[in-house]
Amino acid sequence: MPRVDPSTPEGARAALTTMWTIRRFEEALEDLYSRGLLHGTNHLSIGQEAVAVGVCGALEEGDLITSTHRGHGHCLAHGADPMRMMAELLGRVDGYCRGRGGSMHIADVDAGNLGANGIVAGSMTIAAGAALSMRMQGRDAVVVCFFGDGAANEGSFHEALNLAGVWGLPVLFLCENNQYGMSMSQDSSTAGGSVAARGAAYGIEGRRIDGNDLDAVHAAAAEAVAGVRAGGGPALLEAVTYRYRGHSKSDRNLYRTLDEIESWRNERDPVDRFEAAAVASGRLTAEDVDAVRAEARDLLRDAVQRAVRSPEPTVDDLDGAAYAGRSTAAVA
Repeated sequence: MPRVDPSTPEGARAALTTMWTIRRFEEALEDLYSRGLLHGTNHLSIGQEAVAVGVCGALEEGDLITSTHRGHGHCLAHGADPMRMMAELLGRVDGYCRGRGGSMHIADVDAGNLGANGIVAGSMTIAAGAALSMRMQGRDAVVVCFFGDGAANEGSFHEALNLAGVWGLPVLFLCENNQYGMSMSQDSSTAGGSVAARGAAYGIEGRRIDGNDLDAVHAAAAEAVAGVRAGGGPALLEAVTYRYRGHSKSDRNLYRTLDEIESWRNERDPVDRFEAAAVASGRLTAEDVDAVRAEARDLLRDAVQRAVRSPEPTVDDLDGAAYAGRSTAAVA
């Protein structure tokens, strides 16, 4: 997908459109879930949109990403079609994984999205391996590994950063610190307080940024990606953000106060902040903002309608859904 520089009027409009698309997409998921049309569970990133949009907007064609169980925003920011994503979550054949992957295992390999992952920190070593592959193939590509603050306390975090540091791999580790790993606050779970500071142990420069400021996220990501692409080795960014919803649909959100949630929503919402900043700087007008909101609304309405009409998979397709099947050849 064409990359987005929000410092320009054209880029600001594109970035805002993607942020609103992500938010409307996840609000639509909530609605479908409440109506019994979406089954299982899902993990929403409402309130974190600036991270996905700011980082993916700094990438180039051919760059790769790995995602998390909270990965809808990453997919959309990296160019995924909302209808095909919606079809995937509804278990329909027009989905990216033909309805087999669902929310936590959605992937768009052709576009460089190596997939979401239901295992906390599971994609971190995958990202390191993908970065090694890019080097061995002689490709000028950067891999961005999205992970959460909870993943920073898993063994795979340390293994991936160590290997990337030793081999100088072209990977940007991007921590979306939404301050809660399931129901435990980062203050109670993470020694040292900062995920970014841990990079120093592996010879990787770490930096902490405001994850709800799209302009700041994009600027930091663009600088980090340029350094990685130039052969400077891996980088680590910690984007401090906040999720308004619970960890998943089964989370009653009893471990934090309504005042805390409303404070982030009313004072630091990433979409509101970018709209205000873009209008104040002259990149967008109030009319532009209204048009973008309407465009995202109409886009998601159409995506839902088409996804619901997509057929469900049949048992005849089961063999094609497996990576390996039982051989019918006789065993010698």
